[in-house]
Amino acid sequence: MMGWVDTVPMPLVRLIGVLEVLGAAGLILPPLTGIAPWLAIAAAIGLVLIQIGGIAVHLSRGEVRKIGLNIALLAAAAATAWLGTVWR
Repeated sequence: MMGWVDTVPMPLVRLIGVLEVLGAAGLILPPLTGIAPWLAIAAAIGLVLIQIGGIAVHLSRGEVRKIGLNIALLAAAAATAWLGTVWR
């Protein structure tokens, strides 16, 4: 289902997975615990960068039709980062 995985070294695929899990934890845990809430903003920005990379990979492979989910996730992460800076 994810053809790009076959063209990328497996350590990079695992790194992306770990970064996504850490990003999700970074969005949830800091605001929940009240410890370093700015980390949630940093996590959201990191997830924006991951989605930009995903879009670049899909475009380089000619998979324009598959970037819809990446765009939606990028918009959600960007909105989260923006809301984290203005909503206090």
